[in-house]
Amino acid sequence: MKNVQLGLKENWKQFSLLVVINAFVGGMVGLERSILPQIAEAEFHIAAKTAILSFIIVFGIVKAITNYFTGALANKLGRKNLLTIGWLFGIPVPFILMYAGDWNWIVAANILLGINQGLAWSSTVVMKIDLVGEKQRGFAMGLNEFAGYVAVAAVAFATGWIAAEYGLRPYPFYIGIALAILGLLGSLFLVKDTRHHVAHETSTSSMPRLKKIFWETTWANKNLGSVTQAGLINNLNDALTWGLFPILLASKGFSIAEIGIITATYPAVWGIGQLFTGKMADHYCKKDLLFGGMLLQGLALTALLFASTMVHFIVLSSILGWGTAMVYPTFLATVAEHTHPADRAGSIGVFRLWRDMGYAIGAILTGVIADALGIHAAILIIGLLTMFSAGIIYFRMKCEDLSGARFFKWT
Repeated sequence: MKNVQLGLKENWKQFSLLVVINAFVGGMVGLERSILPQIAEAEFHIAAKTAILSFIIVFGIVKAITNYFTGALANKLGRKNLLTIGWLFGIPVPFILMYAGDWNWIVAANILLGINQGLAWSSTVVMKIDLVGEKQRGFAMGLNEFAGYVAVAAVAFATGWIAAEYGLRPYPFYIGIALAILGLLGSLFLVKDTRHHVAHETSTSSMPRLKKIFWETTWANKNLGSVTQAGLINNLNDALTWGLFPILLASKGFSIAEIGIITATYPAVWGIGQLFTGKMADHYCKKDLLFGGMLLQGLALTALLFASTMVHFIVLSSILGWGTAMVYPTFLATVAEHTHPADRAGSIGVFRLWRDMGYAIGAILTGVIADALGIHAAILIIGLLTMFSAGIIYFRMKCEDLSGARFFKWT
């Protein structure tokens, strides 16, 4: 404990390793981003949008529940142990995706992927916050999410290109085998647990403990509750872009390679943007970033209704990605800022429970709307919901860091 220091510079080796590990975690999701909906239609002849989105529904529910238990068990079992276990669940995923004989196996693979993501991504998030202390949380989360979502974009692009050249299966999923093996070995042999950093920060923290972590993070605490609802809506609209965007683009005549480029643009801007927005979260009012980001997402989604060319879709995907980049590291930095170190993992687990439940809710909602009214109606409704979420932040959240720079003047 005497040698434990908090800070990005002081812990740069372990922090950098965790950034790389999180890139592997993100890459596992990227395996499905550009081609799985097309596999559903082309190989399994599934026409109903709700049925196609079943893999996202299962993924979202499983990941959300796993997030909660990762937070609840982090202090008892250790962050490193949970990270390693997460990779054990990820190993079978690419093999199942390659050789699945029916759609039920694809759904089963997403159960395992959800557990992998809930354990591994949540653990890397909490460990980075543990390492850096109070001053650079936003930047730390920006780096973490940058690595994860740039990897999502890179693998989505790569799988789209491979699928266009060599077919939808099995070759695109070979990438996943390498990611899972490297992630497991790195977590098992190189990553060190951060429990001593938590103990050090706990001994100096003046933040009051949360009496009811679940309820206060979910809604009762105005700042935490505002973040949690926005996280849910953010992933709700992400489920739309994940599940229906490739189908929308295919219906407009875009090739598999073009779809790969467009669907990779959104997570690429989202990921790269967080290098800047994460740092901004350390210096600007977090309410401003969250309100502006959610509003920008809603406007970009609504504008998709009027897009027709590849340029249109790339520009709007970029705007959507930047709006998401504004909120993602800010979500986690805000939760960490308003929780005691001993409550942090549990509160982040609750936040990520509801945030990733947005995948399931979004997939069900957009699937039902798309089947009943069409994809354009689904996009419009999700866009309006995202702007409504921005309104909740506007009226409910407080900007407590009065010394921080401001984008908006709040009454």
